[in-house]
Amino acid sequence: MASPWLLPCLADSSSTFAALASPHFMSLPRTASSMVVSRDMLFKERLLPSQLVQFQKQFAGFMHARHGQGVRHGVSQLKPDATVVQESEEIVRSDVVSAVLFDMDGVLCDSEERSRRAAVDLFAEMGVQVSTSDFIPFMGTGEANFLGGVAHAYGLTDFDSKLAKKRFFQIYLDKYARPNSGLAYHGALELIVQCKKSGLKVAVASSADWIKVVANLQAASLPESYFDAIVSADEFQNLKPAPDIFLSAAKALDVPVNECVVIEDALAGLQAADAAGMRCIAVTTTLSEEKLVLGKPSLIKKDIGDISLDDIRNLQKTTGEY
Repeated sequence: MASPWLLPCLADSSSTFAALASPHFMSLPRTASSMVVSRDMLFKERLLPSQLVQFQKQFAGFMHARHGQGVRHGVSQLKPDATVVQESEEIVRSDVVSAVLFDMDGVLCDSEERSRRAAVDLFAEMGVQVSTSDFIPFMGTGEANFLGGVAHAYGLTDFDSKLAKKRFFQIYLDKYARPNSGLAYHGALELIVQCKKSGLKVAVASSADWIKVVANLQAASLPESYFDAIVSADEFQNLKPAPDIFLSAAKALDVPVNECVVIEDALAGLQAADAAGMRCIAVTTTLSEEKLVLGKPSLIKKDIGDISLDDIRNLQKTTGEY
């Protein structure tokens, strides 16, 4: 008899889903929890820790193969109709770390405040006086949400997000992100190099558009060639806190999601990492530790310069204790 925890999944000839539908899978002991959300279905099954880790790898690999569309200019695509979401408070993680996914604004680059100032300049051109603090709730969610959220808060009903983004990027690149202008946080380059030398793969995984990613890396004097993959927002409908960008980065690196460590400064990014089933280190460059705890990071540090290779290598499972 089918397990009451398992609802109908996609009709698919894949061996992965065939295994999920098997009596053996349905009879697994219910000692840990995993939830998988996919296109038009929802099912939940409780698994032993070892079984959960194996399931995460198999399912993530299947969805990456099914939905991955390759890499364009270093930007990998993953369609947002499937995602793995963890349900338990204590999430089983692999002890292995194979890759580090760096958020850009607020992690690699000291660009969050500059972005807010550019946005204030944009709204001033529109005749609307706003403050840099107005944009903080929308940090890390992509420029359309970053600008549009404040426009909505101020009741701007005729706000055109596409035109606003275009002008925002012009202002930002001209005034705040000139090439080799020292935009990198102290220690960013050193940690990237250490990770590479130790055999870890590294990627940029940002909710910013490609034009801003490139501009920031140039302003920070961080060559694109240092990274094994660069994933930007351009190819995605669902940005952080959805996990799509992180899942796509893992696919581009050919690394299982539970062997990836994310470094983030924004609550939306922490939520995206958690939804992707990845461990995460948070930095307090944008938000306080008290606010970052809400995103359930595995570790909280001051900034990227405060993170060591040992911190990454020894990062343990999420426990909810900080």
